[in-house]
Amino acid sequence: MTSFLIRLVLLALAFHFILPMIGGIDVRGGFMTSIGLALVFSILGVVVTWVATAITAIVAVGTLGVGLLILIPLWILGFWLLPAYTLLLTSSVMPAALSVSGWWPAIWGGLITLVIGVATDSADRYRKQPA
Repeated sequence: MTSFLIRLVLLALAFHFILPMIGGIDVRGGFMTSIGLALVFSILGVVVTWVATAITAIVAVGTLGVGLLILIPLWILGFWLLPAYTLLLTSSVMPAALSVSGWWPAIWGGLITLVIGVATDSADRYRKQPA
């Protein structure tokens, strides 16, 4: 729970201060709007990841594992596109608060949110390791 709140605050700070510096991303509203954007982004991120994982599992089972020869390189090369798509999805869910004009701003913003996610995940894993 603590790591989720830390991630939420870091994402809100990114939405409020860092993402508006990227050309093509416009965040409107105060810090509470940024917290709402971070919450919606987090929820949609879970849904997008779950759907991508489910599609991967369906293709892997449906092709008796042969599809993994294509899917594993796609996951390795394209894992950074999931936050970009989530950012575009967030802008379509909350158009009054966030607008993203195209894939390139979404990719740059997605990379920033990906770094925040990786940093909070690794800090959480480090804290849970037994001594």
